[in-house]
Amino acid sequence: MSSLKRNNIKVEGSGSEAMIFLHGFGCDQTMWNLVEPEFRGAFKTVRYDLTGFGKSDIDRYDFSEYSRLQGHVNDLITIIGELDLNSVTLVGHAVSAMTCLLASIQAAGNVPRNPHFRRQVMVGPSPCYINDGDYIGGFERTDIESLLDMLDLNYLGWARSMAPSIMGNPDRPELAHDLEEAFCRNDPEIASHFARVTFYGDHRKELRQNTLPTLILQCSDDIIAPLAVGEYMHRHMPNSTLVVMAATGHCPQLSAPQEVIACIRTFIGES
Repeated sequence: MSSLKRNNIKVEGSGSEAMIFLHGFGCDQTMWNLVEPEFRGAFKTVRYDLTGFGKSDIDRYDFSEYSRLQGHVNDLITIIGELDLNSVTLVGHAVSAMTCLLASIQAAGNVPRNPHFRRQVMVGPSPCYINDGDYIGGFERTDIESLLDMLDLNYLGWARSMAPSIMGNPDRPELAHDLEEAFCRNDPEIASHFARVTFYGDHRKELRQNTLPTLILQCSDDIIAPLAVGEYMHRHMPNSTLVVMAATGHCPQLSAPQEVIACIRTFIGES
């Protein structure tokens, strides 16, 4: 099966360069519906559902293959090859920002047929969610364990209780409702598995291997990726730019799409 069907790929625009949008944990490509169309004039845009989520073929979710982010890295590089894309700008939300980083590092190894990445945009990224000594990831390990236990015990209840906190913006409850619905469309077993890959992951060592111009978009108030995380990434990633947005919550592409669009456009012009 080609990845075009497996990952429910949508291609728009006709630019000579490509821009690929990757969604974060528990969501799907619709998270980018308010941002992606703004770039169709200058780029060939690509959105897809991570394997196991959205309208992807969940039967293709192999628990061993996707026990690390490398499984999603492989999917990304395969998709780029099948679409014959070149000069690619990666836009990754949350955990998918790390997928983009790992893919760009792998491509920099001068292996034949590797795609050419030009730049990357990270929206609400975190290389490690767990506090470790002087490193502030935002959560103690016991916090993560409790979160995952709740997810395993009652996934729908977890989605209802966590969506408002993750989304933020309590004055706009419709946003939390949309995020909750996205969570609830998932297979609970797959969601639980990928939650562990996400929240136990630690990619701090890979930050220094970055070679691409990188925009880190940090929300001013984000319970999942606090400001200290964005600052840490900026200090440890060569060629990175940190922008702290006025937007709050963990999903600014939904709550503040025009600010996200403006930041990406400025970055593209500068890079």
